[in-house]
Amino acid sequence: MYGAYHPISVCGARGDVASREQLDVIIGGPLCESGDIFTQREGGFVESRKLPLPMVGDYVVLENAGAYGFVMASNYNSKTRAAEVMIEDGAAKLIRRRETFDDLIRGEVIPD
Repeated sequence: MYGAYHPISVCGARGDVASREQLDVIIGGPLCESGDIFTQREGGFVESRKLPLPMVGDYVVLENAGAYGFVMASNYNSKTRAAEVMIEDGAAKLIRRRETFDDLIRGEVIPD
């Protein structure tokens, strides 16, 4: 975010990431905003990175995001917030569950 470099990795569901072909990829999110591209260099210029070919079921990990997780997330365009995972001593630990659609609309009220 904000021109910062965040390492990106692919965590394979089948554990075979190391043997996959490395591709030049651009990582972007589902929004129609220029800031939704995560492989930018300083100045906002899009830049590809070498990553293993992702497969269905894999996770793409934006590393060292720290404070840019939940506190900077919003429900813009009715998007639910992603789960947050902390890696400690090589073990993944869920620290915030993924939001559901019910979470998204929980506070909404339709007046009579």
